[in-house]
Amino acid sequence: MNPIEILAAALGVVNVALVVRRSLWNYPFGLAMVALYFFVFFEAKLYSDALLQIFFFAVQLYGWWAWARADRAEDAHIVVERMALNQRLAWATGVLALALVWGSAMARLTDAAAPHVDGAIAIASIAAQLLQSRRRVECWWLWIAVDLAAIPLFLSRGLTVTAGLYGIFLILALLGLREWQQKVRI
Repeated sequence: MNPIEILAAALGVVNVALVVRRSLWNYPFGLAMVALYFFVFFEAKLYSDALLQIFFFAVQLYGWWAWARADRAEDAHIVVERMALNQRLAWATGVLALALVWGSAMARLTDAAAPHVDGAIAIASIAAQLLQSRRRVECWWLWIAVDLAAIPLFLSRGLTVTAGLYGIFLILALLGLREWQQKVRI
């Protein structure tokens, strides 16, 4: 087993558990996790996921900044909101279109192991992370979809620890969805 993958996975569990709790302290763990996962995914020829870690690093910094300035609920947790229906449709259309374009480009231009699936996971992850940074409940629906697609992909590439992590992420995403829906600002 790759010790970097194991450490990254452990950091990921702490990161997402803190996101579910709407804690600002998720970000230091997230930054360390994505830095390590860049190397894990690159070695597995999951280039979209490797590049995604660079994006995640930048957006983790943005999210930390945004959450530090966000409204707090009476319990000192970050306030979350829902998107309007037209916003949901626009995001869904954008994610689907970009996933098709990115996956096709990765298939043509690289020796990626699974360019279309990896690309779709990367694009959906970007959207989910942006929505999470904006504290939108809908981020969890995208994380659930990402986890469901990522688990078999990572298993196919021999990344069993990471597949297990994404199984934990799936459970945490379901809990996050429930938690955030209960705490949404009306």
